[in-house]
Amino acid sequence: MHSLKENIIDILLKSQHITKEQLERALSLQKEKGIPLRKVLVGEKIISEDLLLSLFSEQLYMPTLRLSKFKFDPEITGLIPERMARLYNTIPLSKIGSTITVAMSDPLNIFALDDLGNFTGCNIDIVLSSEEEIARVIENQYHKEARDLQNILDESDSGGRPGDTAVKGVDLSRGEEIELSNVLSESEKAPIVKLVDIILAQALKRRASDIHIEPENDCLRIRYRVDGALHDVLKLPKANQNAILARLKIISNLDITENRIPQDGRFKVKSEGREVDFRVSSLPTTFGQKFVLRALDKGNLSIGLDKLGFSAQPAEVFKAAIAKPFGMILVTGPTGSGKSTTLYSVLNQLNTAERNIITIEDPVEYQVEGISQIQVKPDIGLNFASGLRSILRQSPDVIMIGEIRDAETADIAIKAALTGQLVLSTLHTNDAVSSITRLIDMGVEPFLVASSVIMLCAQRLARKICLKCRKPIEIPEDFLKSIGFRGKADFYTAPGCKYCGNTGFYGRIAVLETVLVDDKMREMIIRRKSTDEIRDYAVGKLGMRTLRDDAFSKVQEELTTLEEAIRITTEE
Repeated sequence: MHSLKENIIDILLKSQHITKEQLERALSLQKEKGIPLRKVLVGEKIISEDLLLSLFSEQLYMPTLRLSKFKFDPEITGLIPERMARLYNTIPLSKIGSTITVAMSDPLNIFALDDLGNFTGCNIDIVLSSEEEIARVIENQYHKEARDLQNILDESDSGGRPGDTAVKGVDLSRGEEIELSNVLSESEKAPIVKLVDIILAQALKRRASDIHIEPENDCLRIRYRVDGALHDVLKLPKANQNAILARLKIISNLDITENRIPQDGRFKVKSEGREVDFRVSSLPTTFGQKFVLRALDKGNLSIGLDKLGFSAQPAEVFKAAIAKPFGMILVTGPTGSGKSTTLYSVLNQLNTAERNIITIEDPVEYQVEGISQIQVKPDIGLNFASGLRSILRQSPDVIMIGEIRDAETADIAIKAALTGQLVLSTLHTNDAVSSITRLIDMGVEPFLVASSVIMLCAQRLARKICLKCRKPIEIPEDFLKSIGFRGKADFYTAPGCKYCGNTGFYGRIAVLETVLVDDKMREMIIRRKSTDEIRDYAVGKLGMRTLRDDAFSKVQEELTTLEEAIRITTEE
């Protein structure tokens, strides 16, 4: 049997559009340069690309298509990432069932077809189009957002100095609201204003928790944090930096004339029927002020613990703790581990007309109706300790302290828990039991810690595997034994797809280590037993599941990958 390449060579010779000498020269050049025969034939002008496509079509029974007449769907285009589209000079056209039709200029590239099939998990059908046409479509389809931004920047440049239009006619009132639903069609807005609106709208569309706007030597870098990981989005010209940062200061109610000291502010936006608060922090750096905007979507707050996705055992421990009339509940973990979201969800469950709930935070993250919230202001003497003293005179039932940072705050919080209030707070420790040691190290007497703390919790956030592109994988038994993985499980990995932004993950889920303090543990605390001894007792006698145990249970539930479970937990 002749190979596909040999069939094409036969067709070329029989068509009399190429001589044997020309073909031999083309084959020699192909071998020398290591490039496809099609590129040699067209590049050396031995045959035109249109004629070559016509011959391919005739031999391979594949239709040809003029892409200039075709209407592209962004959802379909997104089935294949840009890097793969450029590598194989291909663009997806449609998807019916488990078959994707793509336009290609080189139907002889078997490796491309295999890669596309493996990546998408679909059968691949081909229509033929010219290399130039496909390259043009790739540029248009994958860089639409960048072109929109560039048009706005060009508009900004043509309107005078950067920044002139950014502050003109802007309402400086506190809490300005921006409507993001139709930002692209609002042509009457100033270019820089539209640019900032697009950055915000795209962040919400991509589920970003933070927007990092970072001045560099020659550009303004924009990054989004999605599911805990930072991703580069775009780099804007340095000339637009001052205008963009001025716009952010205006909507955040910051002092636009102050560039030397850090500032904090906030604003809210409306997008697709939901309201999102942005907490803004500016920091002076070598090349200008860096801004970090944290998106605080109230839609992420659950009313009650049942909707947080906790495993059964941690959820039961939490419910038992918040049912108690007084005492302290401590949630520990690093920055960005979801501690505040957990505590706010608990507060939402406790938020009834019969309870007086007061929080003291730095800063107030979510504004919740029915709860009195205090923002600490150290510059006027309102810190956690002084604010907490005042709260105790307000007859509270539940107090939430943003973070216990010093001995004075710890002492007042402990005493509040002993005198009839339910106190919720956070600490920065690696695991649940270590928070006992941290309080004692702060100077709180062990007998006060033992008497007041009713529950300890450590929390992490694991990225959830993308259900659209996940694939089963085999994990060696020896490795599972070495990491202490027990029980049966189906393991998965995810290469990434349009749905998850080519990350392989979509969303996050809490991994918890919780324990209710019993009389025996109180006795151990008073006797200043070591953290290891208390942890061994909590695991052995109280049935505490460690962070790694809970993470492995998420793997068994097929919610995350084994690699992710290991990444976010330490070996016990």
